[in-house]
Amino acid sequence: MKEIRLHGRGGQGVVKAAQLIVKTIVNQGGFAHFIPFFGVERKGSPVYGFLRIDDKPIRLKTQVYEPHCLVIMDDTLLDSVPVFEGLRQDGTVVINSCKDFDVFAAHQNVKKIGIVDATSIAAEKIGKNMPPNTAVLGALAKTTGFINWDALQREIEKTFGVTNLSAAQQAFETTAVHII
Repeated sequence: MKEIRLHGRGGQGVVKAAQLIVKTIVNQGGFAHFIPFFGVERKGSPVYGFLRIDDKPIRLKTQVYEPHCLVIMDDTLLDSVPVFEGLRQDGTVVINSCKDFDVFAAHQNVKKIGIVDATSIAAEKIGKNMPPNTAVLGALAKTTGFINWDALQREIEKTFGVTNLSAAQQAFETTAVHII
């Protein structure tokens, strides 16, 4: 079982991104579930959620305390939320940022980092102030290999259309993956 914790801000599409992952995994014959945590529930507030994927039924319905992977949709959260807390040794981080990889590599448990400027991609492909979630999904697929990329692309297009698919494809192609 792979456990993923997603961090973002209200309005960035954390829940919808996780739902797309679950749908993709289930449609491929796997098992997945997502547990959102909203907190204050207002646009711009920190939000997070817990995602599990496996090839057999998942009975565990708790928070993810020791994720294999962190998905961070907003790098400003690094200054206000303990996003790296509990990350397993040899953990993977996918982050929406235009900052240099060295900024994120300092955490002792990080083994692999995928960095993409999903906000700029979303603004260019979809429109100003659009959530970066589909672009981040492209980065997640490239960085981890946890999700069948072809199946995820079909789900993105079916749910959001070809414009969001284009953003995900560009993110997949431009994500810089670093192994530490």
